[in-house]
Amino acid sequence: MKLQLPRGMRDFAPAEKLLRDGVLATLKATFERYGFNPLETPIVERWETLAAKYGGGEEILKETYKLTDQGGRQLGLRYDLTTPLARFVGMNPSVKKPFKRYHVGLVYRDGPLKKGRYREFYQCDVDTVGSASMLADAECVLLALDVFEQLGFDVEVRVNNRRLLFALAKRFLGTKDDESALGFVLSLDKLEKVGRDGVTKELREKGFAQDLDELWSLVELDEAPRDALARLREALDESGGWLQDLEALFALLGPQRRVRFVPSLARGLGYYTGTVFEVFMADGSFHGALAAGGRYDNLIGDFLGAKEPVPAVGISFGLEPIVELLKARTPLADQPKTTVRAYLVPVVPDQTTAGCFEMLSKLRAAGVHADMDLMGRGPSANFKYANAYGVPFVIVLGPDELAAGQVTLKDMGSGEEARLGFDEAVARLTAL
Repeated sequence: MKLQLPRGMRDFAPAEKLLRDGVLATLKATFERYGFNPLETPIVERWETLAAKYGGGEEILKETYKLTDQGGRQLGLRYDLTTPLARFVGMNPSVKKPFKRYHVGLVYRDGPLKKGRYREFYQCDVDTVGSASMLADAECVLLALDVFEQLGFDVEVRVNNRRLLFALAKRFLGTKDDESALGFVLSLDKLEKVGRDGVTKELREKGFAQDLDELWSLVELDEAPRDALARLREALDESGGWLQDLEALFALLGPQRRVRFVPSLARGLGYYTGTVFEVFMADGSFHGALAAGGRYDNLIGDFLGAKEPVPAVGISFGLEPIVELLKARTPLADQPKTTVRAYLVPVVPDQTTAGCFEMLSKLRAAGVHADMDLMGRGPSANFKYANAYGVPFVIVLGPDELAAGQVTLKDMGSGEEARLGFDEAVARLTAL
């Protein structure tokens, strides 16, 4: 049998797994500091839930793994974490609002493979359900800035409001239908990527013949949000509420060099109803978004068939691009390959293994990640083993040390050695 993985799936050796887990730990700790609570849902959902009218849509369903259980029931692997959130809210109507949850979990899409795209991958989402306040939107932006500061990334958060885009569409298309307006919005969304000429070409191909000079004057704004909003206020219909929302949002965020108002930003997903935001490297060294999200006040209510909208806003962090950037900064060869801090070597296994095992128990009881030789190898082979995994400290126990109730503690980085009593060695490692 030829051993191989399913297409689009990956193994992660210890060095990369530890790196990924470190990112996830940072995300989870920050989410909880901002008042979000963990939610876990099954990887498998009923097919009717995944295929609901206001779920992921036909394109995603084409990529959804479909299963049948032994009872003949149709099931599927979840393709995102928003659909399970909507289902959970519907099944738990008594949950107190706002419901602030975070969910970090695997999702699956049987789609085409390309660089950076896999069929099994993590989504790392935070969402606030039940609040229409711009406080919730501002919290998403500030949380993102907090996360990336901890990871050591200089980022820029681009912010806009979908209702502003449709106000622009109304201004330049007149009474065109919703489909034309959406086409206009999605073309405009590419402005940061393809520039004015690229968007103009695409709009002309879609049949838009209007003079676009005024459009550029309204969306290519390199000025403070307050000044940009003042210009937009004079030119556009404010009845959609976009102006009040953006003014409230920027007032809450205050002066932020890392937050930029981008009136052309749309985000591709059609369910966004208000604020949208995307996070990029400030220096442009990575072209894709590291996190993105927005307000979707209709999705959950529509999904559940509710009579009233269920306001919600959230942001999702991309684990894969974050990890790739961290690997570029510090190659995997230089990343930790083990959680072990101290490795114990019984010099004469027949005589000192029991003493090593006693020392091992003391270290673990004190909270030190520790391991010892299980193979009966000599000291040289054990030092090579510890070096291969990058273990920072090795503890050597020979007959002389055992007789004196001591061990030799070696710092593998500096090469320094010290003879210490058992409890003294434990205290030294605990303090590091």
